[in-house]
Amino acid sequence: MPYSGKLATAGARLSRRQALQTAGSGFGFLALSAMLCETASAAGKRGTVPGLLAPKSPHSRAKAKRIIFVFMEGALSQMDTFEYKPRLQADDGKIAPGGATLTASKFRFARHGQTGAWVSELFPNVARHVDKLCFIRGLHTDTPAHPQAVIQLHTGTVLASLTRPSMGAWLLYGLGTENQDLPGYITINPSPNFGGAINYGSAFLPAHFQGTRVSDAGSMQNLRPQTARALQRRQLDLIQSMNRDLAAAPGAPDEVEGVIQSLELAFRMQDKVPELLDISREPQSVLDDYGVRPGPDGSFARQCLMARRLSEAGVRFVEITQSGWDHHSNLHKGLIKQSTMVDQPAAALLADLEQRGLLEETLVLFGSEFGRMPTAQGPDGRDHNITGYPMWLAGAGVKQGFSYGGTDEYGLHAVEGRMHTTDLHATLLALLGLDHESLTYRYAGRDFRLTDVAGEVATAILA
Repeated sequence: MPYSGKLATAGARLSRRQALQTAGSGFGFLALSAMLCETASAAGKRGTVPGLLAPKSPHSRAKAKRIIFVFMEGALSQMDTFEYKPRLQADDGKIAPGGATLTASKFRFARHGQTGAWVSELFPNVARHVDKLCFIRGLHTDTPAHPQAVIQLHTGTVLASLTRPSMGAWLLYGLGTENQDLPGYITINPSPNFGGAINYGSAFLPAHFQGTRVSDAGSMQNLRPQTARALQRRQLDLIQSMNRDLAAAPGAPDEVEGVIQSLELAFRMQDKVPELLDISREPQSVLDDYGVRPGPDGSFARQCLMARRLSEAGVRFVEITQSGWDHHSNLHKGLIKQSTMVDQPAAALLADLEQRGLLEETLVLFGSEFGRMPTAQGPDGRDHNITGYPMWLAGAGVKQGFSYGGTDEYGLHAVEGRMHTTDLHATLLALLGLDHESLTYRYAGRDFRLTDVAGEVATAILA
């Protein structure tokens, strides 16, 4: 007899309703598992099989096992932070080609470390780690509009109407997760702006690979149990027995096994996730190192510490976000405010990862969707620059104290080691042992990949 039943999920009308009522009326964690079941259902319709998130071997040997993406949303001004341009400082107030006024940075720069890398006074703590950093200085992208550029940075395409999987989803698809009790991809405090959920979605990849949202306070929606643990287990056992009966029926869809796995993951997450996100368990000295404090000003510090805890537990891709870098006006006070919130926690994250031996297998990426202009916008601002800007990497797989590429004497155009966003994606995948041309998924009659039909690996930065 062909399959004709329904999955036993928290939202379904169950044929054994009376039996469920004897087990208890509340579903507790099943509010979360209902979401995971929808995920599994979507995955099943695309022909997935059990073990979807199991660890997978990379295409080639790699030191990096996971990524922490430190996203500065809004476009950090590189010539006020990590790009010292003597010619720009000397020509302050002069008219550049095109009629705009060149504007020097008002912040002091100094050389740091054995490599002598220039860093402004806005990042004194990060500056102490320059000999660990690998600067990519010749980046460029396609559009100066925040929504499209942010989406492109995260998914490889500028068009929200042509939704593609996020790079975290691609990474999880290619490598699976190291901890079967946790989501493999977590985004902490994601911004609702500039694409919102598109930036951590899975698009046409099985929905198991989408990012799981966590607040900077360490909470995950619908995770806390509403009924006793033993009662939850009884409820789940009953539901799972029904689902296994359906899975064994002739003609049952593949999605049934996915639902079974998702329900069990939801149950296990109740034990693991709250503990990991509870940074109060850390020694006071660690909290002080990160600069953890209550309120919005401590949000980024909390995110950095949670990112370390999640990465240490085996989460494959963690993204943390600091918004507020879009300084078309109030540039100098705005930069002081933002860098004060970011500098100490970012430096503490690097030091903490290194001290625990995690930096040897964790790749940290720090940057924005594009940069800013060397010319003035109004009395105290800088406009967007998509033709030349930097990011930095640290950790597994990259050369330490290294600088790749560069911009012209004013910091406007990338002229050496030019890297498009697709090249960045190809390089990140390579650092984790994935060939961007081989990491494909067939959908709508064609093979898709994060880098589409482009992408060159910057082999010069590989350790």
